[in-house]
Amino acid sequence: MLRKNQPAPAFSAVNQDNQPVKLADFKNRKHVILYFYPRDDTPGCTIEANQFTGLLKEFSELDTVVLGVSKDSCQSHQAFIDKYALKVDLLADTSGELCERYGVWQEKEKDGVKKKGIVRSTFLINKDGMLEEALYGVTADGHAQQMLEKVRQL
Repeated sequence: MLRKNQPAPAFSAVNQDNQPVKLADFKNRKHVILYFYPRDDTPGCTIEANQFTGLLKEFSELDTVVLGVSKDSCQSHQAFIDKYALKVDLLADTSGELCERYGVWQEKEKDGVKKKGIVRSTFLINKDGMLEEALYGVTADGHAQQMLEKVRQL
C-alpha cells in the first residue's frame, strides 16, 4: 500500500469522454484528488460523487482537480454523470492497472464471501507529484468535505 510523502505512481487513463488523462498533465499546475470507488450508480459511490461535485468550486479555487476511478467503462461513467449531473471526471480503469498500481484492488469479504474488489480509497497528490495523503477504506459520506480540509492545509 502507498503512504504519504512518496511519489504518486504515474498513470494514464481515459475519462468518460474517452479522452486521455495523465497525472503528468497536472504536474506543477494542480493538486489532484484521485478517489477510487467500487462501481458507478451504487449508493455509496453516488453519495461520494455528488459530494465531490458539490464542493468542486472550492477545490478549483484551491488549484485542485478531482478525478474518480473505477473499473467501469467510459459509457457507464457517462451515464452515471448524466443521471446525477456530476461535474467530476471519471477515469475508466477497465484493465485494473491503475487500481493495482495504487493498491486498491484487494480481497474483500461480504456476507462471508471473499472476493477481490476496489476498496474505497483516496489519494491527495500535490503539484510536485508527491502523495500528501493515502487513505484506504474510507467512508463515502462526508469524505469530500474531509478532503477539502486537507487540501486547505497544503
